[in-house]
Amino acid sequence: MSTLVKKIKHYLNASYELRSWFGTVDHKRIAILYLISVTLFFFVGGFFAVMIRLELLTPAGDLVSSETYNKLFTMHGIIMIFFFLIPAVPAVLGNFLIPIMIGARDMAFPRLNLASWYCYIGGALFATAAMVTGGVDTGWTFYTPYSSTYSNGAVVLTALGAFVAGFSSILTGLNFIVTIHKMRAPGMTWFRLPLFIWSNYAASIIMVLATPVLGAAIFLVFLERAFHIGIFDPNLGGDPVLFQHLFWFYSHPAVYIMILPSMGVMSELVAAFSRKRVFGYDFVAGSSLAIAVLGFLVWGHHMFVSSQSMYAGFVFSFLSFLVAIPSAIKVFNWTATLYKGSISLQTPMLYALGFIGLFTIGGLTGLFLASLGLDVHVHDTYFIVAHFHYIMVGGVVMGYLGGLHYWWPKMTGRLYPEFWARISALNIFIGFNLTFFPQFLLGYMGMPRRYHAYPEEFQVLNVMSTAGASVLAVGYLIPMIYMLWSLKYGKKAPANPWNAKGLEWTIPSPPPVHNFDEIPVVTEEAYAYAEAPHRG
Repeated sequence: MSTLVKKIKHYLNASYELRSWFGTVDHKRIAILYLISVTLFFFVGGFFAVMIRLELLTPAGDLVSSETYNKLFTMHGIIMIFFFLIPAVPAVLGNFLIPIMIGARDMAFPRLNLASWYCYIGGALFATAAMVTGGVDTGWTFYTPYSSTYSNGAVVLTALGAFVAGFSSILTGLNFIVTIHKMRAPGMTWFRLPLFIWSNYAASIIMVLATPVLGAAIFLVFLERAFHIGIFDPNLGGDPVLFQHLFWFYSHPAVYIMILPSMGVMSELVAAFSRKRVFGYDFVAGSSLAIAVLGFLVWGHHMFVSSQSMYAGFVFSFLSFLVAIPSAIKVFNWTATLYKGSISLQTPMLYALGFIGLFTIGGLTGLFLASLGLDVHVHDTYFIVAHFHYIMVGGVVMGYLGGLHYWWPKMTGRLYPEFWARISALNIFIGFNLTFFPQFLLGYMGMPRRYHAYPEEFQVLNVMSTAGASVLAVGYLIPMIYMLWSLKYGKKAPANPWNAKGLEWTIPSPPPVHNFDEIPVVTEEAYAYAEAPHRG
């Protein structure tokens, strides 16, 4: 008797037509579209970083001109921030996981979800057009009046790209908020939610409330540049510091749009690979909201040298110290969770441990910048570059890669080679520190950022930084290769390869089109590892 094996239907093989992808309203497929898009822009932004580090190998500006160098660091910043760091964790992992983690079959607004990806692509096309038509040299901060009056670069196209991409962020945040409020499965109370959900919820609030302010600021730059309406240019009766207020009112909370979802990933990884409930769950959840609220109140610490009043400086300094408290709560609680945990050092956990170390360094050096006196000393030096990258790359990218490795079997139904994954995680950690730690020293010694030439006494540390960037680049290429390899040759993943807790691990890998045949009823708290059969 012949046996016919029925092919199991899931979201990947439901249809192979192009329109089934580009017109999909399945949150999982939209997450995959984002995954491909942000990966592409990660490597484009990485190319600009390679050019920057090659230029800084020698003290003389001998590889590119100062004008070209200005364009390189500007496009590196814009591509990495607006088209990789902001969407990476929420748009890829959040889109894929939020409905499944709360027991829903899709987002509250599936078509709006697809529209957000098209907004992202629209913004990316404008930014790409700016790159190929000469680039832009204003820095990712678009400071006026240079951007609105004097720059000869493609300011309007670039700003339009950021403006349109902002709608993607707003729509995604709105969708997350409504989905989490209205579509939780029976029994999934607020305090049974995975901490990944809490973090994305807090980040979504910032996306919805802060992003319009950046859009308004960019639109005003456009009006001044196109129609010479005096808004920011003093020659036209405007005020350049007003732009800084508007820009940083969004851009400092934007740091938390990037880091909060990564923090959510960390909570999942620490719990899963130490087989313990996250220590102080309530405080970790509450700290996400506290970071979101306090993040709106600290923008002035970017402007200590901008002529704002001394008293305003005191207030912003105090508030900047205050926002460190909820961040510290998370780090302390993750560390406490590890204590006496049954820890397994698989690849996602290596990224989690790397995140804790690097984010702690980034956070502590942030306190230096919250101090009025120290901030004046290191303002606009490489100290800022190092601090920013310890948070953004050491935090966000480590969290993103940790989450991608953790949920890769669920997303693709395939296992990646663990050996190569561990090698690449180690490579990234070493390469990252070799790249950016020397920059703390360079900044403290006074090397300004955004200069393509520098005094000879800074060369040794710059060579170390460029060597580290080479190691880091190899570290990022290795996962790209073995993850693509795993799609065809990787072993098939079981439903729960990590023996982890959470609704996503109760459904097949990859998930069916509608996630659940029947909406689940949640009867236990998140991370109920005390009941796991392998515990002990």
